[in-house]
Amino acid sequence: MPVTDVVKNAGLDAMVALMSHLSLHSAYSATGANELTGGSPAYARQPITWGAAGSGTVSLGGAETFDVAAGSTVAFIGTWSAVSAGTFRGMWPAQAVADSPKPFTAADTGDLFTCDAHGYANNDRVVFWDLGAGSVLPTGITEGTIYWVISVSGDTFQVSTSQGGAAVTLTSDGGGQVHKITPEAFAGQGTYQVADLDIPLVGA
Repeated sequence: MPVTDVVKNAGLDAMVALMSHLSLHSAYSATGANELTGGSPAYARQPITWGAAGSGTVSLGGAETFDVAAGSTVAFIGTWSAVSAGTFRGMWPAQAVADSPKPFTAADTGDLFTCDAHGYANNDRVVFWDLGAGSVLPTGITEGTIYWVISVSGDTFQVSTSQGGAAVTLTSDGGGQVHKITPEAFAGQGTYQVADLDIPLVGA
């Protein structure tokens, strides 16, 4: 049932109240695994300041800066209920510029993904999400795995497991959401800033 922005905003405000701290992760996990560690200064989760929800979206109220150890890769940003241990609430792809997830369909014929006005270019990296409710990822694609975009043509593209590699073979049709991701590797000790993390309420 469609609902008004007032209802969406109330839901978002209640949801983010459960997310008190941000974390950084080297790979996707549904349980909060792969969190970064180590470094001097040492990596630690950072407290979140949320803005008020508006127009069905809620955003960070300010930037959060993390210390990151040499040899680490930041690929996903997680949320938790506490500065240590606590309850894991979910994660989003790390992005150089905020980009919303987009709906797609995929066909095993030609191993093609179709996503209207996706804006991707060859060598961009993406992840795919299974939305459930009748939308199932095509066989050959794993949720949360990072893929390289190849063979962009209009609203269609293929993906590869390596830069410039062969297209992933799809063995069934499917659909879901595709989301751009920009992992950052640290050769030396450094800092990582999360300045823009919008959470839309979709499907309502």
